Amino acid sequence: MPKRPSQPARQLRSAASPACVRIAFCSQASRHSWSAFCVAAACTRGAGGGGGAASGSSHAATATTTNKSARTHRLYHARMSDPLELAQRLARDYLATVGERAVSPTPEAIERLAELRTPVPDGPTDAAAVLASLDAIGSPATMASAGGRFFGFVTGASLPVAVGASWLATAWDQNAAMSAMSPIAVALERVVLEWLRELLLLPEGSAGALVTGATMASFTALAAARRQLLARAGWNVDDDGLFGAPPLTVVVGEEVHVAVTKALGLLGLGRNRVVRVPADGQGRLRADRLPRLDASTVVCAQAGNVNTGACDPLGAICDAAAAAGAWVHVDGAFGLWAAAAPARAALVDGAARADSWAVDAHKWLNVPYDSGVAFVRDGAALYGAMTVPAPYLTTGGAPEPCHATPEMSRRARAVEIWAALRTLGRAGVAELVERACRHAARFAERLRAGGCEILNDVVLNQVLVAFGDDARTDAVVAAVQRDGTAWCGPTVWQGRRAMRISVSSWATSETDVERVADTILRCYDGASHKG
Repeated sequence: MPKRPSQPARQLRSAASPACVRIAFCSQASRHSWSAFCVAAACTRGAGGGGGAASGSSHAATATTTNKSARTHRLYHARMSDPLELAQRLARDYLATVGERAVSPTPEAIERLAELRTPVPDGPTDAAAVLASLDAIGSPATMASAGGRFFGFVTGASLPVAVGASWLATAWDQNAAMSAMSPIAVALERVVLEWLRELLLLPEGSAGALVTGATMASFTALAAARRQLLARAGWNVDDDGLFGAPPLTVVVGEEVHVAVTKALGLLGLGRNRVVRVPADGQGRLRADRLPRLDASTVVCAQAGNVNTGACDPLGAICDAAAAAGAWVHVDGAFGLWAAAAPARAALVDGAARADSWAVDAHKWLNVPYDSGVAFVRDGAALYGAMTVPAPYLTTGGAPEPCHATPEMSRRARAVEIWAALRTLGRAGVAELVERACRHAARFAERLRAGGCEILNDVVLNQVLVAFGDDARTDAVVAAVQRDGTAWCGPTVWQGRRAMRISVSSWATSETDVERVADTILRCYDGASHKG
């Protein structure tokens, strides 16, 4: 079992500010040198702060000690007074030790969060004290999703180069709305949208938008679909809204992700007005059960079922839609990345014939949250749905990012995506996908050999596991989460309780897989004996 994060081993109180800076250092090995420096500095500083000369010492010795003390004091004060340097140190230490700690926080760490609930401060607080407090209380209360043993919610860790790029982007503090606000942010966004389009094998000329995640990517793309289909019927939804508008039909699979239904609700298309199409045993929409489609229909297909990883038959769906003039939207939050891995690309065959797509960068590309991407084949439909002109919004002629996204003020997400793609290249992205799929297959192999039931065909990075009846399965999931070696979430698949293992992190190693498989089997054996 991994060690739980200890309480801060020691606290330093500095008189450098009226607020009395309190800096807590954890006892992990990687923090020893930093904490030792601070302890030495504080002690030297305290010894030199009394103003009296040390009796029995020569003037030379006293001068040497005083000079060393003054130098250490200055160095210590410089380190402590620079919040950016302190934050970098704390962040680096966190990442250096995240693989050693339990994946989920301890109950004690959760309890300490109550310390954050204070009245609004009356006056200023020293920046170093604020950051130190944030680290001391916040870091132990995080999920260790930045490590290699978090397998919940299709969550990727951030590549080191993407973390570094995020730091730089934060320092730049750019509004990526338009070129006049940030030439670099817009230039990078245009580059990465083209790179992503190529990697995902989407049609040339498709327009793209960087958004917060797949939910907003689907919202953005479906807003374009709504505008286009209503315009065909002679209705201007931008000016006249939906009151009195011709009805649209939305078709989804029985296993549609809630991100899509949320987007439909936000767009006024309704979460329950959809026509649901039955799914097969792996959660794929059955194209042979599609209803009659027409030019007022949007079909929402899926690349990557959140439980099984299975992809809808996108080619057959697009065939049916094309014949009727319907719009096809593909929710490919993680599954669309299969297109970037030649050995998996057949799983999403036909995706390029759709009309719009949603995908996450913070999942399989492993860039920091939040980062999603929307693509629309017809750029005019996207820009028409999202552009709001104003005389004070200076543009450079070409469509600006704010013309393709719901937000006017937006962070420069392209910086991290560019850094990740520039570092990985095509081969690196393909290997990132393939490696996660190999790890998922190994999990299935180990657990099946240990007597567990694998409920899905492991074609991508998702593994569904049952451990007998529902009660025993729930007991194993709870035991694994308590153990702390890994975190795997529960789900319900076709009426059965299951454990869901989602392998999405670049940091997951073969050693991690074997260690976690051992842990799951140990918890399974324990639950079996209790049963």
